[in-house]
Amino acid sequence: MKPLYNGGIIQNGEFNSGLMGWSTHRNIKGSVRSSPSGNKFAVVHGAGATLSSSGSVVPTHSVYQRVRMQRDTHYSLSAWLQVPAGSAHVKAVVKAPHGERIIAGSVIYFESDAPVDIWVDSVSLQPFSFDEWDAHARRSANATRRSTIRLVAKGAHDDKPMANATVIIELLRAGFPFGNTMTKEILNLPAYQKWFTSRFTVATFENEMKGYSTEWNQNQEDYRIPDAMLTLANKHGIRVRGHNVFWDDQNSQIRWVRPMNTDQLKAAMQKRLKSVVSRYAGKVIHWDVVNENLHFNFFEGKFGPTASAQIYNQVGQIDHSAILFMNEFNTLEQPGDPNPVPSKYVAKMTQIRSYPGNGGLKLGVGLESHFSTPNIPYMRSALDTLAKLKLPMWLTEVDVVKGPNQVKFLEQVLREGYGHPSVNGMIMWAAWHANGCYVMCLTDNNFKNLPVGNVVDKLIAEWKTHSKAATADENGIVELNLPHGEYNFTVTHPSVKGATIHAMTVDAASSASEHTITVRV
Repeated sequence: MKPLYNGGIIQNGEFNSGLMGWSTHRNIKGSVRSSPSGNKFAVVHGAGATLSSSGSVVPTHSVYQRVRMQRDTHYSLSAWLQVPAGSAHVKAVVKAPHGERIIAGSVIYFESDAPVDIWVDSVSLQPFSFDEWDAHARRSANATRRSTIRLVAKGAHDDKPMANATVIIELLRAGFPFGNTMTKEILNLPAYQKWFTSRFTVATFENEMKGYSTEWNQNQEDYRIPDAMLTLANKHGIRVRGHNVFWDDQNSQIRWVRPMNTDQLKAAMQKRLKSVVSRYAGKVIHWDVVNENLHFNFFEGKFGPTASAQIYNQVGQIDHSAILFMNEFNTLEQPGDPNPVPSKYVAKMTQIRSYPGNGGLKLGVGLESHFSTPNIPYMRSALDTLAKLKLPMWLTEVDVVKGPNQVKFLEQVLREGYGHPSVNGMIMWAAWHANGCYVMCLTDNNFKNLPVGNVVDKLIAEWKTHSKAATADENGIVELNLPHGEYNFTVTHPSVKGATIHAMTVDAASSASEHTITVRV
């Protein structure tokens, strides 16, 4: 494919003019080749990935190009990369003038952790001012999260248009799921309940549904707390994600699980899976099935590389309605973490999908989104890559570490997620605890918003913004641009007594049709 943005500020990004504009590191050989179709690409031969005099590994380097990068600017980098055989983790790297190496986030080049040839083509680096980037996110959000609908008010008996009819618009429930983590403290604190339920439409229980919470001692299951939390959520129309069936982290296994042999572990797993999934089947909208199994491999280490795929199969057999998520961290947050990069996420999800019997499973992409300093262009490119799976995609555990830019960074992350057309929902990982939160608290202990809580409220209000009333034209027509959600439209007219209430869901398909409201005398 052609370079994005015609290459942006990269010179000769397609290598049609040889290596003009490009350089190679000293003692590294580079050249340009042509494919059978005539496409040209750069090749740098694998002479790296050797030990230096200090004993550290020297990576394989590819071509590089010197560019001038500006402050307060986002840069979108893209390229086609290939190794001729086998596999290698190839990184894009920015080398700052003072020598600091920044994983793509001056001089740009590609390097590998293996002694391989690196093939490069269609390189692009495009700068965007922060205002340009934000404007695009807002346009995308408006196109994705809102629709223009046409309502027509007509009389009950003569079917004539009701000119000058008044339409009152009431949003009952926002269409985009936005939520937060919930803790057991909510059960006994009315102030916590009021604060939580007045804002969020979805929730994840922080720990209360996990295995170490429901069966701390072997064969002594206790679901009273998650049952009570689910009852509370249902009372307020809050949908719940099931978190989680299993956790692939060795260090997160209950103490009585760790010494088990293979047969004992298999029996304990079957008991846990059937117990928790059967109990909440049809009551939760999602399951995080094998949590963080790109970073960890406790079950694969015990039962082989298809262990996770088999667990998804069994969960899907019990709960036919919930979406089954692969929940992982650093896929969006850290381009330098090689374990969960989007390409590896796609490969793991493909493996799960291709396991016999899994073809019909409802699978989902879960992205934890625990940020320090967000790399917003990388976040968008990762979402673009994962969107090719064509699966429901959620940001499942959003938080930002404390710091002077915490509020700004949180708003950037939430706007980027909301504006991406393939993101179907977002959950904050900001569960309140009296003794302090995991990373980020939205409120103080009196449930008064902290600055990050204020930005969350600001965005919730912004994403719900809509006209409160409108007047029909001479043809009885009202056109409204509305955020997706469930609405009541109340119609009145001077010629009739009373009002007509019309319930309707506005979604992406709504603008394709005209909705008639009959005003009855």
